[in-house]
Amino acid sequence: MNIRAMIYGGGSANDESILRDKKPKGAKADALDSVSVAREETRTKDGRVEDRHRLLDETVQIGLANASQEVQLINLSGGGAMVCGDLGLKLWDKVELQLGENGTIECVVRWLRDDRFGLEFAHETRIDCAADEQAAVLREVIRRSFPDLEFDADFEPEPEHTGPDGRTEHRHPLVWSGLLHHDYQSTPVRLRNISSTGVMIECAERLLVGSEPLLELGDSLSLSTKVAWVVGDQAGLRFDIPFDLHDLARARPEVAKASWEPPTYLGNDVSSNSPWGDHWGRVSLSELRQDLEGFMKR
Repeated sequence: MNIRAMIYGGGSANDESILRDKKPKGAKADALDSVSVAREETRTKDGRVEDRHRLLDETVQIGLANASQEVQLINLSGGGAMVCGDLGLKLWDKVELQLGENGTIECVVRWLRDDRFGLEFAHETRIDCAADEQAAVLREVIRRSFPDLEFDADFEPEPEHTGPDGRTEHRHPLVWSGLLHHDYQSTPVRLRNISSTGVMIECAERLLVGSEPLLELGDSLSLSTKVAWVVGDQAGLRFDIPFDLHDLARARPEVAKASWEPPTYLGNDVSSNSPWGDHWGRVSLSELRQDLEGFMKR
């Protein structure tokens, strides 16, 4: 560098400045990739196009009318599942997803693409027993858990939806939850369906097949169980001794939200065959109670 030239002039334009521009270090405000993070392990595969919560080599049964068909289960979460197979389903078709013993979930087709189908799970807890026993259980639950419930005076059952036993085929809006004690911890769980022999639960923690957790449904209702199967966050528990379903009345359930509005993309175009239109056939507690009262008096 020519210091004299810099002071008195006459220097070349290519002469370097006395102080060079300082290059900034660290992250740039407008560039998220300006700081490199060293990997502790080398990348072994490209996982960016994989499905979230993907289940490998998992097959299940889909119940269609009076038949069932085996399909591949791509993923499974608390609200629904993705399956793959040659099913020929249409939007809003209602099917049953059979995961294992005591593991049947009622679903509706929400989306489809090629041979893949998106299924949404029903909200309420399913009680697997005869119609008259279920009516008695629900009646006792409503009497003990909701004693101040008032009737809807203008409600009349719809005769066109009656089943073979003459009872109106309405879906109850009740959802049971519990606490599962396992592996020195306690995890809140949701009951998907329950019978005298076992229960299907939705559990955020991974359970081991063959383990023996304790299922607590209330302050005075605890059930010894054994894990029969696990698929994603759903698990089937087998009871050590037969469970009296009438004991469900000792565990207060939650009520599914009665308010409902169709998605904006549907607008006012909601067909009678759509689950958006019939709310899955669910009734309010008042409607259910009046229906049960009439049924139990027959």
